[in-house]
Amino acid sequence: MDNNSSSSEGRKQSCADVSKCFQLLESILDGEHIPNSKEVLQEKLDKCQPCFQHFHLEQAIREVLKTKCSKQATPNELVLRIREKIQEIK
Repeated sequence: MDNNSSSSEGRKQSCADVSKCFQLLESILDGEHIPNSKEVLQEKLDKCQPCFQHFHLEQAIREVLKTKCSKQATPNELVLRIREKIQEIK
């Protein structure tokens, strides 16, 4: 979705059911199967400024998390020390 796909002038400045809309937008971002999701998403973004902002904020956060968070191997020494401590506590 292009952040500048349409002007904010034509969008509502408030949303009648923010929590329901945000849940729908997050479901779409999560890749859940929603019938006509592209059309539903575009309609929401075209008509509602809060939905537009929330969608793009969530999308940006997810992109940052994807690029900045990576799996790193846990050092074997640390694993062994944790196991030893657990055994000591038992």
